[in-house]
Amino acid sequence: MNITWVENGSERTSRWQSENGAPAPRVVRIVDDSITADVAYKLATIGEALLWRGDYNNARQLLSAMTRRVPPAKQSLDASPVERFHLHRQYQARRARALGMLLVELDSDVRLDLGRAPDVRTALTEAIGPDAAPCVLSLRELLGMVGAHEWRRKGVFVPALDASIHPHYGVFSPVRGEYIQLVADAPLPVTDRAFDIGTGSGVLAAVLARRGVPSVVATDKDPRSIACARANIDALGYGNRVEVVQTDIFPSGRAGLIVCNPPWIPTKPTSGIEHAVYDPGSRMLKSFLNRLGGHLTPDGEAWLVLSDLAELLGLVTRADLLGAIDAAGLIVVDRADTAPTHSRVSDTSDVLHEARARETTSLWRLRRR
Repeated sequence: MNITWVENGSERTSRWQSENGAPAPRVVRIVDDSITADVAYKLATIGEALLWRGDYNNARQLLSAMTRRVPPAKQSLDASPVERFHLHRQYQARRARALGMLLVELDSDVRLDLGRAPDVRTALTEAIGPDAAPCVLSLRELLGMVGAHEWRRKGVFVPALDASIHPHYGVFSPVRGEYIQLVADAPLPVTDRAFDIGTGSGVLAAVLARRGVPSVVATDKDPRSIACARANIDALGYGNRVEVVQTDIFPSGRAGLIVCNPPWIPTKPTSGIEHAVYDPGSRMLKSFLNRLGGHLTPDGEAWLVLSDLAELLGLVTRADLLGAIDAAGLIVVDRADTAPTHSRVSDTSDVLHEARARETTSLWRLRRR
């Protein structure tokens, strides 16, 4: 997909880059340091994209000023939790559209031809690939890629591994450590083979290897996750025991332990990384449960790691989950619960704070009936 604009009397075209699949803006205005935040925000809200030709640091300051001009989300005291959730998602989408209208252009060398612009080549190549440029993208998305590069470089320390995991752009970062600790503490069945379904960064596969499972197969269908998991597994020294496979949910064969931490909110994702959180109609969860029996050994055990936030928001019920487990010919043999410790739990300004404050993450131990 391309984006076209007129500059200095000539029509220009470049590739349009959008991680969330947004269409290329139809109206593009060339702007620089002379534009005010009030004007920029007004133009953005009516669908005019602003292609920046000024100083890079000034562009960042303009984006911050535009962000401050976004009105707060309206809250209805009469709305149900599920209504508040959907209103919040709509608000987030409108906000992202407006703030995504401030654009920058990358030349064929993946450089920003802007005053005081940093070298973004490594960050962009990591995020998009070797054919990252030339292109036009939102400054907000560019900053996300630069931030992801710093996360990847520094890593996230995981106590259960006594080591760091280095998340790649577009791959869910293991900052919510409570689900990792559940897998680290659960009683390990005797088995010579385990599957980690939807491995993402590879963190749970690494935990299983560290706990002594001789052979672990980690799966994911997302190419970014596959590359990330392989890099982390190799860096941790588990490459000889963990195989990373790109496939839709299950690899071939059976295992005595199958671990899955699926997306826990049954609604549509709006970007690549949101697939780790949002699962429309719980399709991934249901497919995992329905196919699980065909991949467990007769005495094998599955660990389903799942947040109950969707239940607290009224999107699903506990009966829905238990019914899906039963319909798949499975039984619950035990459950371990823990409370999340991430920052949103204590953020009272969050529209969903009431539900987040009561959220529980559980490890469900399942076996074939």
